[in-house]
Amino acid sequence: MNSKKAPSAPLTGFGTHDHTRCKAASMTAAEALCAARKLQLTPVRKRVLEILLEAHEAMGAYDVLARLAAEGLGSKPPVAYRALGFWVEQGLVHRIEKLNAYVACAHPGRAHDAAFMICRDCGRVAETESQGPFGQSAGEAGFQIESMVIEAEGLCPKCIPEAGA
Repeated sequence: MNSKKAPSAPLTGFGTHDHTRCKAASMTAAEALCAARKLQLTPVRKRVLEILLEAHEAMGAYDVLARLAAEGLGSKPPVAYRALGFWVEQGLVHRIEKLNAYVACAHPGRAHDAAFMICRDCGRVAETESQGPFGQSAGEAGFQIESMVIEAEGLCPKCIPEAGA
């Protein structure tokens, strides 16, 4: 499991990409989702998602709250937790249990089970879609999976020491 082969296309979180386009696409998906589901896109909800998209990293609820408070959008923990919970329910934000943090979805508007790679050195997080035999095994056991999140800890490409160094 200790492959040194570099990925052909870096995942968002471990590589560079057009961040402005990424953020704009996610906000467009959020607005469309809220309109389709007849959900209210309040200023706080919108700003919480923007904060996570701007950071492009996992953030704790209190980090999000500090940004909201600095912008005059609320200073009490329920403000951040309600907005984060809203986005988690809508599938546009994921909660990373290992870090007790939240990250904007890298695949907004697409139903998927998330899998996260968490760098144990720098703390960066990359999202991919979980794949593998787990779902098949669950089906064979008569278990219906409703949602699944996989978290793997290791080293990102920037933190892996060069061979022989």
